[in-house]
Parts: sequence; C-alpha cells; structure tokens
Amino acid sequence: MTIQHSISLKAYNSFGIDATAEYFTELKHLDTLQEIAADEKLPKLKVVLGGGSNVLLTKPVAGLVIHNSLNGITIKDENENHVWVEVMAGEVWHGFVEYALTNNLSGIENLALIPGRVGAAPMQNIGAYGVEVRDTIDQVTAWHWAEKRFIVMRNEDCDFGYRESIFKHFLKDKVLITSVTFRLNKKPNLHLEYGAIQTQLEAMGVSSPTIKSVAEAVMSIRRSKLPDPALIGNAGSFFKNPTINKQQFDLLKEQFPNIPSYPVASDQVKVPAGWLIEQSGWKGFRRHDAGVHVKQALVLVNYGKASGSEIQNLAIEIIESVQSKFDILLSMEVNIW
Repeated sequence: MTIQHSISLKAYNSFGIDATAEYFTELKHLDTLQEIAADEKLPKLKVVLGGGSNVLLTKPVAGLVIHNSLNGITIKDENENHVWVEVMAGEVWHGFVEYALTNNLSGIENLALIPGRVGAAPMQNIGAYGVEVRDTIDQVTAWHWAEKRFIVMRNEDCDFGYRESIFKHFLKDKVLITSVTFRLNKKPNLHLEYGAIQTQLEAMGVSSPTIKSVAEAVMSIRRSKLPDPALIGNAGSFFKNPTINKQQFDLLKEQFPNIPSYPVASDQVKVPAGWLIEQSGWKGFRRHDAGVHVKQALVLVNYGKASGSEIQNLAIEIIESVQSKFDILLSMEVNIW
C-alpha cells in the first residue's frame, strides 16, 4: 500500500478540476482495504474516486482519497435464461458493456458509452434511453469501514430510485463498493421505446435490431449530443430530469404548448431538464471557462481553467432561473465535493 500526500486530482475527474487530495492511494487489491482499516495513522474520512465522471471538485479534498482500480469480470452462475456476472468496481463501465455485447448478453446495451467505472453504477443508479441499471443488478458487495468487513447488499436492499441509492445517502462514506453482480439475459429484451433510438436505427437502415445495433444507435446519439471529456471537461448530464404532477404540467402546457414530457405515473410526468434550461436562455452560455454546452443544455462544461466553484455557481444560477420561469426546482445529478 502506497500513500501519497497532497496529490492533484486533475487527472482523476472528468471536469479536469485541479483540486488537491490530502492523502491519496490506488486500490488494486482487496487486501489493501484491511491494511487501510488497520492503519490508525490514516485519516478516518475515506473518499472513493473511480472514474471521477460524476463529481465536481469545489475545494481541496480532506481525508484519504482512494482511487478504485479493482479489476476483473467473472461469470458466477447461469441458467437457461440468465447469466450472473460479477464485475469488480474499478472496471470501466463501457468496457463491461462491450464484454456483454461480445458475449451476446442483453440488459445494458442502452447504457453504452456512459463514462465512469462500474462501482458508480449502483451508487448513481445510472440510466439512459429508457433503461436503469437497477433492472440488471442482482447484488452489490462493499467494504464496510466501521465494521471492517465485506457486506453484500441484495437489489431490494439498495433503495434504488431515479439516480439515487442507499450508497448516496445512508451508506455514504461508510462503505466502498468492491464489486457488482449483474443478471444479464441470454435472450434479448430490447428497449426501443425511447424515440431517438428507433429513429437512429431507421437512419442506420436496421429493420431487425440486435443488442449490438441498439448499442451502436445509442453511441451515435450520445456522440452527437454530448462532448468528449477528453476534449472538453464535463460530467455528462449535470441535472436530473424533474418529475412534476399532472396538474402543474397542464398549467405549464397552456403557457408553453411545446413543453415535452414523459409519463411516470397516472398523475406524474417527467420534463426534460435540458429543454427547461434551453428555454431559460442558458444553452451555449459561457462565463470565462465555465459554460453550458452549445449542443446540450443539460451539460455544464469546463473549457480549460474553470474552478469547481465557478461551475457550481453557474449551476445554482441555472436552477434559480428555471424555477423563476417554470416554477420547477431542478436538482443536481453530479456529486459536489
């Protein structure tokens, strides 16, 4: 185990924010967790960083930052219809999607090209194009710092919600996710309801979709809308799509006839945050190096030297602006550190 002091995290977060970690270590082996837990000289606060694709660093990070680099993919079980695959938390998410596609396993093709590591998938309950990862997660294994042991959380124990889980709230900073076991389908169960997928498949000339063609359609859509973090610092979608009641939506539709929506329940609808932000005049906005992407208003970007605080302040301004115009309160999907 190697512990470093005062390390820049610029290379470890997709926004490219140059914040400093008080202490830093790379986690490559499970045994290291026991070493860290046994070392009383290390700070009690342990902060886990995987791909850094869903965090905004606004200040120096106190405590020990653990960069999760646990790797490995193992088939644990299978039957006629499903395969249970355990994936270590440090694996790149899209690499796991490619593994599933290569082995003709269905369930996560709509989640292709989402940045980050596998360990963040249950924490954020990542989702895209009509699919959420909770639909495929069987269990999550994590190291519990206080109890100094590994715990296993079944799907129903994880309190999954829209970009939410127990790991973001009750178990925040209490556990480190080490692996996730997914139940994938041997027989494709395609989700094409999201309008853009069907349109993209038609543009690709695909009449009989497969999991690979669906993934290709998703990747094509994402590349056309979202900036590459390697070129422009960003964390993908910065805000959650808000859910409002039908009565409020009907009133808004009278004032804004073109407002888009997606039904959630009989009395609730989801409104695209990107549309609300664009209609509030923020699309393409830039102040110094902090801005809103020119193609997708849902994405905040760092054009080079923006600080985390500058991006956070911009996000707050956007939230206030949308609330003033639509009486809808946006919430951030990105974790603020």
